[in-house]
Amino acid sequence: MATKLANLQNLLSDLIKRYSSRVDYLMIRFEEALGTDILLRGDKVETLSEAISIGGHVRACYKGGWGLSSFNRIDTITERIEEAIAAARMIGDEETILAPIKPVRASCNLPLTGTDPRKIPLVKKKELCDFYTDLLKSVDGRITTTSVRYADSAQKVMIATSEGTFIEQSWVDMEMRFAATARNGETVQTGRETTGSRKAFEDLTNLDDQVKSAATRAINALSLPSVLGNTYTVVIDPILTGLFVHEAFGHLSEADMAYENPDLLEVMTIGRRFGSKELQIFDGAAPAGHRGSYFYDDEGVPATTTQLIKDGVLVGRLHSRETAGKLDEAPTGNARCLNYHYAPIVRMTNTWIERGKTPVEDLFSDIKEGVYARNWLGGMTNGEMFTFSAGEAWMIRNGKIAEPVKDVTLSGNVFQTLEDIEGIGNDFYWDESGGCGKGGQNGLPVGCGGPSLRIKNVVVGGEAT
Repeated sequence: MATKLANLQNLLSDLIKRYSSRVDYLMIRFEEALGTDILLRGDKVETLSEAISIGGHVRACYKGGWGLSSFNRIDTITERIEEAIAAARMIGDEETILAPIKPVRASCNLPLTGTDPRKIPLVKKKELCDFYTDLLKSVDGRITTTSVRYADSAQKVMIATSEGTFIEQSWVDMEMRFAATARNGETVQTGRETTGSRKAFEDLTNLDDQVKSAATRAINALSLPSVLGNTYTVVIDPILTGLFVHEAFGHLSEADMAYENPDLLEVMTIGRRFGSKELQIFDGAAPAGHRGSYFYDDEGVPATTTQLIKDGVLVGRLHSRETAGKLDEAPTGNARCLNYHYAPIVRMTNTWIERGKTPVEDLFSDIKEGVYARNWLGGMTNGEMFTFSAGEAWMIRNGKIAEPVKDVTLSGNVFQTLEDIEGIGNDFYWDESGGCGKGGQNGLPVGCGGPSLRIKNVVVGGEAT
């Protein structure tokens, strides 16, 4: 194995030297991945597979034009290099601008803290899914549909560039998703739970309470009244905070979004105030142990922690080397690709709102009538507008949590919502369940987190008043 790896290193280095003079920038990425995918719908097995994927891609840049060519056979790599170079030279007609970085030579592995899922037999993983399926169904006879999904992936990536960077990096990622649908006559309700880890297979075991809670929420919601649609002061839990900061604000902080949209770039002007002085927002792969953590991004830029909002003011954004160069800002290590079939684009890693100083119970004080929303069921964003569905919710009456309600959707403009944050709790929770989608690259592991928040003037959907 060591000899084979050394031979591959030598091959990539030799190819880079041979072809780099024909373009402004050349990168070869080689990847090996081993993964498991299991999907159970009720008692039916829809997916049960283990797969090995080996391949790579070549990226070439010439006068600002990019060429990309993927391969599955190493003996075709020279043809793929020629294709990428030809494509770049065909469309390049401007200037190649990449923020400078120091060449890196490194070999690194994101360490596990427990059992590697590759050491767990497929039959044991299937048994775990069966066990959770039985748990979902056992909650109540009105549970009509269940789904349990298990996925793991072990990736080893090798990157060689014409600037002298040579990086080997590997990691293991795991995820499980649970859903239960309950029916009572024409009334149908669904509960969901998701979890993930880059630490240990054990993180996916002993989830009995979390799994059953998905089914319990679905059952309880069958008999709950719908919230009356109105504008309320809302308290959201850390899981919804993490979803909000990722979906509603994080994507707008990705510099390719702003660079390609002059109107958004004007809105996302560095130095603009978006919230109170207590508001601090970050993104970064440098914090260890999260699903968006790594040592180097897919361009070989070291992982960082980037402050996006400091004391309520926009102070940073997320970059690839190209967007950083074009906007004359520092690269942040946020160029990521799902696998070798895709080119790296600007993506979030771990995104969070820093904890505040307000005791959580004080967030509810003085709210005559409001809504307390926890967990998530779904959501969507469209530019600066967002709509999220809460997994469960209660009315707040006279500063106290009151009766539970269902069909709670929270909608608004992200910039106005940031401005309307009235209190930031002193709690904090990391949600490792995220799989982000952008540019056709869906399911990229990310982390998100934050404290409980109190927000005024939130449009809450439900039955019309």
